[in-house]
Amino acid sequence: MHSAREAHGAPGAYAARPLDRRSPLPLWAQLLDDLRRRMDAGAFTEEFPAEHRLTAEYEVSRHTVREALRKLRADGLVIAERGRASRLDTRRIQQPLGSLYSLFRELEGQGVEQRSEVLRLERTADGTIAGHLGLVPDAPLVVLERLRLADGEPLAHDTAYLPAEIAEPLLDADFGHTSLYGELSRRCAVKVTGGRERIQPFLPDIRQAWLLGLADREPAFAIERLGRSGERPVEWRETVVRGDRFTFVAEWSDSSPAVALAPRAANPPTAPHPPTSGPSAPRTSSPTA
Repeated sequence: MHSAREAHGAPGAYAARPLDRRSPLPLWAQLLDDLRRRMDAGAFTEEFPAEHRLTAEYEVSRHTVREALRKLRADGLVIAERGRASRLDTRRIQQPLGSLYSLFRELEGQGVEQRSEVLRLERTADGTIAGHLGLVPDAPLVVLERLRLADGEPLAHDTAYLPAEIAEPLLDADFGHTSLYGELSRRCAVKVTGGRERIQPFLPDIRQAWLLGLADREPAFAIERLGRSGERPVEWRETVVRGDRFTFVAEWSDSSPAVALAPRAANPPTAPHPPTSGPSAPRTSSPTA
């Protein structure tokens, strides 16, 4: 939303910053970076400024503005339609990296209406999943498979596995509009306090693409999460999330740890698990609670 500070060009997160004409970086690229910075700070949520406003604000040519706007549109950040003012693509949900998060809370906090279609909620057993959770291969598990919807449109296909000995009360919960972590805390007195995630580009299988409304061979993100309560693993989650509606954001500094590169896989990643016994009971993927 435009603020008084922004409208008057006052210093602050929303205000435009002067471009450096002595920099080797082209003016359009500097303008692009500054517009992205202002968008990340929360500017332009009511409408995106017109070309003539940006040319005056940054004291650049219309060609420079158009080149920056072309890149914003190509990246899916700004929507331009004939006869209407340009606007931000508010369908894209941002998620910070390096923090424990609940997709339910993140969507609600960003003003996005969220609900879930529960595809499976039952007891099961799986030796591989049990291994992730540090359990014996035949340990009973509770599985919750959901299609996550944001503003009524598919966002993520989410499957979570938990040890049945702690998660049995979840079988009576209605997950249409509530979070797994919230119900786990209320019904089971178990709080997820940390864990780790692995995120990678991914080509969904036919069923996942159909559920998420993706075109054939349209890429997405695959997320694997191990959630812990203290030192105990209590959740293994697999998620496939639409790449055109979800953005991961990382804060960094000169003291941040180095990036660890995973070994190159011999084959490109495939679906986390192939479908099992029929159209309503496949094993697939997930973001968060």
